[in-house]
Amino acid sequence: MTNSTRRSRLTAASALLGGVLVLTGCSGGDADATSGGNDTSQAKADDAAAKKSSEAQITITPKDGSDNASINNSAVVSVRKGTLTSVTMTSQDGKTVAGQLSADKKSWKPSVRLERSTTYRLAAEAEDSGGRIAHENASFTTVSPANSFIGTFTPDNGATVGVGMPVSINFDKAITNKAAVQKGITVSSSSGQEVACHWFNANRMDCRPEEYWKEGSTVTLKLALDGVQGASGVYGVQQKTVTFHIGRNQVSYVDAQTKQMKVTQDGKVVKTIPISAGSPENKTYEGRMVISEKFKETRMNGATVGFTDDDGKGEYDIKDVPHAMRLTNSGTFIHGNYWGAPSVFGNVNTSHGCVGLQDKKGANDPSTPASWFYDHSLIGDVVVVQHTGDKTVSPDNGLNGWNMDWAQWKAGSAV
Repeated sequence: MTNSTRRSRLTAASALLGGVLVLTGCSGGDADATSGGNDTSQAKADDAAAKKSSEAQITITPKDGSDNASINNSAVVSVRKGTLTSVTMTSQDGKTVAGQLSADKKSWKPSVRLERSTTYRLAAEAEDSGGRIAHENASFTTVSPANSFIGTFTPDNGATVGVGMPVSINFDKAITNKAAVQKGITVSSSSGQEVACHWFNANRMDCRPEEYWKEGSTVTLKLALDGVQGASGVYGVQQKTVTFHIGRNQVSYVDAQTKQMKVTQDGKVVKTIPISAGSPENKTYEGRMVISEKFKETRMNGATVGFTDDDGKGEYDIKDVPHAMRLTNSGTFIHGNYWGAPSVFGNVNTSHGCVGLQDKKGANDPSTPASWFYDHSLIGDVVVVQHTGDKTVSPDNGLNGWNMDWAQWKAGSAV
């Protein structure tokens, strides 16, 4: 055999042997591919795990780790392909939060409002149709006071007020996104009157109709501010409905020239009361003012409103002013006066800017003019002060937005 012939046969044998080796190396893979891998230990383990796991799918909102959650609408647990068998919610101090399971056992939610800046933990179990149990856990933190705002409103829920009572909302944070916040607030009346809102500044919005509320009507305030962004990084947390009722239509007219006050109901004069308004040196504001507070007795110190003597003490300090009703935030009241002579009322304007009515010390004599007016007045009643010679009261000094015409009022809306 020549050398060339020998090399040719060895090459062929190597090729054949190589082919067999390659074929042998791939044959196992081809067999597994044909059988779908069902004979491997991993496939068997996966199949066994699938048979044991529950089909119930639990969802918890907000997501685990959320740090700006709502105090009203958070912590909802729901399940698909199963029913809830257990839900436990605890606050960061370990207290259990009461909750309500739906009748079909498909959802759960807290039955109380959550606290701000608090971490809560949820643990839920559910069972599928085969009796297999699924578990889910989550932890979240509610919005902090620093990142939320609240509106303090007046009047109170269920109150009966006078026809001049606006809805006044004061926010504890400056609102820069006024349109979004205003859209989350609705005020409506059973009378069908159009209601418009006016922003006095970044913290206060008042709402009223063009004319006084219709007597006997019901006004509804709805706050849907939960999650509404009022400013950068600051969100609302309130979600509630408030209703109040409008009483009889009473408007009183104080005339500083005649020194008389005419009390009207439904446009008819029901009583005329002698008064003493602000002195020429301390004139009473003019304009339409709304009674915002009532005190059977209260202390009045001149130093709190800028009336001081040379020693810095108040020009007056009366600890038991009877039948006092606030007309402005700056200190204007209509109140009883027991220290003035009876001849003052109806004849001389002597006060530091308030409207005084004859009264008795102790506020216990129902026969005095001041007592009668106090007993027949509601928060929200209007007192119109005229002919004092002073400027008209500022609309935001108290609840006195009625001193703006309707066009001005609506111009202050953000929507």
